[in-house]
Amino acid sequence: MAAQINPSILSADFARLADEAKAVEGADWLHVDVMDNHFVPNLTLGVPVVESLARATDTPLDCHLMIENPDRWAPQYVEAGASSVTFHVEAAAAPVRLAREIRAKGARASMALKPATPIEPYEDLLPELDMLLIMTVEPGFGGQAFLDIMLPKIRRTRELIGKHGLQLWLQVDGGVSASTIERCADAGADVFVAGSAVYGATDPAEAVRALRAQADSATAKASWACDH
Repeated sequence: MAAQINPSILSADFARLADEAKAVEGADWLHVDVMDNHFVPNLTLGVPVVESLARATDTPLDCHLMIENPDRWAPQYVEAGASSVTFHVEAAAAPVRLAREIRAKGARASMALKPATPIEPYEDLLPELDMLLIMTVEPGFGGQAFLDIMLPKIRRTRELIGKHGLQLWLQVDGGVSASTIERCADAGADVFVAGSAVYGATDPAEAVRALRAQADSATAKASWACDH
């Protein structure tokens, strides 16, 4: 699969979200970080903003819920217009049930892991998901430095996906930029969330194209991709 670039509106101008969404219309998805100031120490936006964004752009919305009690709230983001909803396994009471509910409502179901959360205990859950998100920073704030210590975890996750023959997207989020995206792609990621690397650029749309080209080039040489 070709690399997918998901610009994060956490790095956009919140006073101009409709315009900022249009500025990256060539992106594969628009990544929307939802934070509740409980699960993470930051507060961003909620269902009403997602509803407004869904009306303002044709780019599908990829909602990343960094919130407590996603079992209750995640389905509302599908109803608000999100095409993909990611919940944190650390916060979910019943992740399999939640993933099935998200899918039943018509969206892609994704599960996120914080840096200290291993993938191995959740191997049996992978068939219930459409995407797995490996956080490459501690969730809560944009602009953090990429954690290289997450690369082995990305590789192990890609190996588990291959072991089970799954068509499961592997997303990375945190510190993804021109200097880190190739390492992520080589390790096995194929969906890349980029915030300041896109919205901090003079031409956000060109930044998306350049990041995608870098990721595609690295993927073409990666051992995990060559095996398929």
